[in-house]
Amino acid sequence: MDTVPIDGTIVIGEGERDEAPMLYIGERVGLAHKDQENRRRWDEVDIAVDPLEGTNLCAMGAPNAIAVLAASEKGGLLHAPDLYMEKLVVGPTSKHLVDLDAPVRENLQAIARSLGRQVDELTVVVLDRPRHETLIAEIRSTGARIRLIGDGDLSAGIAAAVSGTGVHAVMGTGGAPEGVLTAAAMRCLNGEIFARLVVAKPEDEERCRAMGITDFKRTYKSADLACGKDIVFAATGVTDGSLMKGPQFFGAGIRTSSLVMQTNPHRIRFIDSIQVYPGPSVKIRF
Repeated sequence: MDTVPIDGTIVIGEGERDEAPMLYIGERVGLAHKDQENRRRWDEVDIAVDPLEGTNLCAMGAPNAIAVLAASEKGGLLHAPDLYMEKLVVGPTSKHLVDLDAPVRENLQAIARSLGRQVDELTVVVLDRPRHETLIAEIRSTGARIRLIGDGDLSAGIAAAVSGTGVHAVMGTGGAPEGVLTAAAMRCLNGEIFARLVVAKPEDEERCRAMGITDFKRTYKSADLACGKDIVFAATGVTDGSLMKGPQFFGAGIRTSSLVMQTNPHRIRFIDSIQVYPGPSVKIRF
């Protein structure tokens, strides 16, 4: 990141949570900090990263592990504490018809109506966790289909906002940092996330206050979690998934599949890249 001409700050990172040596919250990146002698004024950019969303998925070779980055002008991404967050993610046609506090049955009926389907034709993605036993039972009682996943609710959230993926909603409790990244994607895809921090202990309240959050019961939407005017979202497949393939290694290089989106101008790109190894007799295969 130090090669990019920006004055960047990591607002959601991996360093503190996983005791990694880089990309911790508050870390400064970009040419503005590498070239101290240059007095040029660089654009200030807030950056949220998840270098490997779906660590367990990658370890097991399961689908939908991705590497993710979202960026915005300064102040455009919520500094989310590393807590749990209640989430409801839906696509563009359903976003004005559901509510985080509504009963599961009512939300699924609203989604079905907006899509011209029956409830039993919907597929809802839920993280496979003991805390979701009641939620899973409520979804099953409606007749809707459930897709349980071990990790990767960010990938699932993106899929819910893209027509043709077979995912119509994501429900349940997951990480708050992933919620901010999902919100950045929703800003680009016209989908919506409804979210609320799970503040269960005094230590949780302290962590929220340290991030500037004082309303612990607030329901956030994508424009609250990712409020910037100029949002950029980029993801690259690490294992094969519904939207992107994982890396393909061959003699001449590596082929990668990425999704790059932005709000200004509003653009969504699927990028298939081949990183070519140097050599005089390199052959590129389709």
